[in-house]
Amino acid sequence: MSPVLAGALQLLALIVALGLSYRPLGDHMARVYSSEKHLRVEKWIYKGIGADPGVEMRWPAYLRGVLAFSAVSVLFLYLLQRVQGSLPGSLGFVSIDPDQAFNTAASFVANTNWQSYYGEQAMGHVVQTGGLAVQNFVSAAVGIAVAVALVRGFARSRTGELGNFWADLVRGTVRILLPISVIGALVLVACGAIQNFSGIHEVGQFTGGTQQWNGGAVASQEVIKELGTNGGGYFNANSAHPFENPNPLSNLFEIYLILVIPFALTRTFGRMVGSLKQGYAILGAMAAIWVVFTGLMMWTEFAHHGPAFDLAGGAMEGKETRFGIGGSSIFAVATTLTSTGAVNSFHSSYTGFGGGITMLGMQLGEIAPGGVGSGLYGMLIMAVIAVFLAGLMVGRTPEYLGKKIGTCEIKFAACYILVTPALVLCFTAVAMALPTPGDSMTNSGAHGFSEILYAYTSGANNNGSAFAGLNADTQWFNSTIGIAMLLGRFLPMVFVLALAGSLAEQTPVPETAGTLRTEKPLFTGLLVGTIMIIAGLTYFPALALGPLAEGLAA
Repeated sequence: MSPVLAGALQLLALIVALGLSYRPLGDHMARVYSSEKHLRVEKWIYKGIGADPGVEMRWPAYLRGVLAFSAVSVLFLYLLQRVQGSLPGSLGFVSIDPDQAFNTAASFVANTNWQSYYGEQAMGHVVQTGGLAVQNFVSAAVGIAVAVALVRGFARSRTGELGNFWADLVRGTVRILLPISVIGALVLVACGAIQNFSGIHEVGQFTGGTQQWNGGAVASQEVIKELGTNGGGYFNANSAHPFENPNPLSNLFEIYLILVIPFALTRTFGRMVGSLKQGYAILGAMAAIWVVFTGLMMWTEFAHHGPAFDLAGGAMEGKETRFGIGGSSIFAVATTLTSTGAVNSFHSSYTGFGGGITMLGMQLGEIAPGGVGSGLYGMLIMAVIAVFLAGLMVGRTPEYLGKKIGTCEIKFAACYILVTPALVLCFTAVAMALPTPGDSMTNSGAHGFSEILYAYTSGANNNGSAFAGLNADTQWFNSTIGIAMLLGRFLPMVFVLALAGSLAEQTPVPETAGTLRTEKPLFTGLLVGTIMIIAGLTYFPALALGPLAEGLAA
């Protein structure tokens, strides 16, 4: 079987699996966030944290819950790393330095999972399992909760209430993420991923000495790392490591885990607003971008030239032979079009255009299908922008799902789409202007610029993947990327929740003959066009200096 055909069949199998999961998972999530009943274990949690799940919150109270919980999480994870050397199960590792502890705490709480350290050489079992893995669950649940609050803003009228953050957080963790993770961990163990709490031991005799590996609860962390679109690996090689991702079957399963909740949330959205067709329109925009990006990535990596490339079957540098170009390309697009950041290959070794595709996927806002929760609310913000542009073209007040998009709403949406590009471009410009940050670049020229642009794009967009050529374990990058991750995660949430509150207070307007039909393919096309135009106008100059210049020079 040719590598191209193998890649196409993997993509087809993935689409079928996602299609089979779409309806049951989407409907289940809609029931979870619409139910008024609470499980017994959930009641215990509410009692333990002192929360009343029956109290409805307006958007400022909902936001305070998000920020307070996240701030406590950052502090807890920071302190856990700082005292690691005194904890049992530390495997002899010392406590983490302050700048790196801050960076890691900000990273995992922000659902970014950017790692400037070697996982197997820095973090013991307690920090990995009791700190990082816990944040993989709750940071993902926070993202879904914010998305659900925005959906309620569209679905409700004449009220500013968006639900209860604590109830949404607990339900998302207990009823959605935990059950799927248990099943997924068993699948990964069956595929060959490890799951233990063993210490450091020697694997065998190698040239120049022995090599040491430590065990860990890898399968259980791997599944929520992908399912929650987190991305932080137990090992430095991330999903390229055979203990995390042993074979092509586990590779395809991990890609499925990355995509399944973000895609299924579009059906949840349709259910909660009372129109499945509206969910299909959003799904169509997400799926179209994802399929095109995946096709382009496979084409750029398979479009080899010369005898060396012919013998290898394509651009195999930086890719695992057990996955090949097809499995690596599908994974790379899935992880950068979502806020996952897990990698099974080194993106720095991709062709110039291939590296540009991974970067552009993040710069779109990671909305196709995006992270758990963040992808849906990001796409809905883009939908608001699209109906506003359509209203300008026909001279009519824009409406979406029966809600008028007025001055207030469009200001919130505009602020949302400006925050992340401002962080990316400003931090990149400062890093390139200062003498010290440039010393961390492995390469010079366009590729070296891409390393820094990719790092801040990944951090501010809460992705977490790296271009694999930048030494980011410095005080400058630990601090600035940490700040970019926190601002890139929580500032957009401010505008999302403010928009949700504004929409929920409105009285729905009746549909007329002049109303834009947002459930039709025409609107899906308009939405995709709006996304590409906004991203292109924002990032094209920076991309022209990096991956485009490199690709055209090849």
